[in-house]
Amino acid sequence: MTGDGREMKEGLCPHHCMRTAARRQPTPAILDNPQEPLINLLARASDPQSDGGQRAGRGGDGFPVSAWRRGPRLAGVVVAALSALGATVGVVSAPPGAAAASIGSDRMKVSELEQRIADEGALVQSLVSRYDLVEGHMLVLEGLIARDQARLVDDHHAEAEATMRLRQVAIDAYVTAASGTAVAILSSANATALQEREVYLGVAGESLDTAMTTLQLDQYRTATDQSALRAEQAVTAATLRQLASARQAAQGAMAADKAILSQVSANLLALVTAANARREAAEEEEEEQALAAASAQPPATTPTPPPPHQAAPGAYADPLRSIGALTPERIDQGVDYSGYGPIYAVGDGVVLNVVNAGWPGGTFIAYQLTDGPANGLVVYAAEDIDPAVQIGQDVTPSTVLGQMYEGPDGIETGWADGSALGLTMAAEYGQFNGSNSTAFGYNFSQLLEALGAPGGVPQNEPPTGSLPSGWPQW
Repeated sequence: MTGDGREMKEGLCPHHCMRTAARRQPTPAILDNPQEPLINLLARASDPQSDGGQRAGRGGDGFPVSAWRRGPRLAGVVVAALSALGATVGVVSAPPGAAAASIGSDRMKVSELEQRIADEGALVQSLVSRYDLVEGHMLVLEGLIARDQARLVDDHHAEAEATMRLRQVAIDAYVTAASGTAVAILSSANATALQEREVYLGVAGESLDTAMTTLQLDQYRTATDQSALRAEQAVTAATLRQLASARQAAQGAMAADKAILSQVSANLLALVTAANARREAAEEEEEEQALAAASAQPPATTPTPPPPHQAAPGAYADPLRSIGALTPERIDQGVDYSGYGPIYAVGDGVVLNVVNAGWPGGTFIAYQLTDGPANGLVVYAAEDIDPAVQIGQDVTPSTVLGQMYEGPDGIETGWADGSALGLTMAAEYGQFNGSNSTAFGYNFSQLLEALGAPGGVPQNEPPTGSLPSGWPQW
């Protein structure tokens, strides 16, 4: 034993220094600032370049991602949803004279709502990642608090053990002292013995005080760490509650957006139907006036020619002649168009198919021509069409196949494969790769131009592939 009592402290608790060093390790920096406002947390989590966004993408500091994987954008969307709802009500109550403007407005609303719902999905992912990150941090804090609690218990045990050891050391010091036995020192009343006894008691007391001070300091630091961890735990719990509240508000906003989208789509279809009814009524009135004028004229007068869609047997007619706001788009497997209104059959034929889930909108009307230059070939009209025919029904150029509505995809019409309903001739011959103009699509565009419709927009020259031998040309 040395005079400063170092041997007693080192022998007191061999693992004490290791535990003290371990206790000083910093808390994992999962939350850079636990008190950061929620709106800033969400902004950082949604930014893939930020530290929070990068950690969220990795699932936090190695903690498992929770089961919460659904939920749309924040409560601010509700305000936009209510605004859109008010605009929709205005469209529904619009007078007939504003029908065209209302249809265009509703079409824009549908596109805006679809984009907004897609944006919500991205925000939801960042919100979910942030929630998982905070939840993982909460688990870390709970583990650290439990660790410090156990260390406090260990320190109390070490303190009791140190007291006993120091007492034994004091006794051993008296026994091994060179000036005489412990009994002589403790029982002697002379001045020398009293002086020696005070020396030994002072050494033992100083060693005990030093060891106790070290243990108490460690206990204080452990308790301080635990207090800080509990404060951070409270902030983290508050953040979790904020995120849960944001999730509930986002779910309500998503439901509101979907309801508005459904209402606008229904309103759009009602406007298109009403516009078609007015147009047909106007056409009937014009025909009646023309017939009345013809009957009032002398027999030698040239009779009024039939409407364009009254094609003679074996003849074809423009199937898009009554489509409002008709806009040609790209040539691919067939020809794409946007617009609204009734779409007719090209010529006489028999309906082979009406729906197919593999196409956008689920509509794939296919009919086989029974006369004319393309007798035996199969024509299709697909995507944003409300069918008005059934399988096995006979059609003519005056038969309405369905009502084209202003959906997200428009329509596509062209040559179909009669042996595999739902498949196009371009696909059957391997001409289509996803965005190119095919020989079959270009041929059908030429047919439509010959009948008076606008042709599609070629994506490449010449078109991909070639037509089979004997295929009709226009």
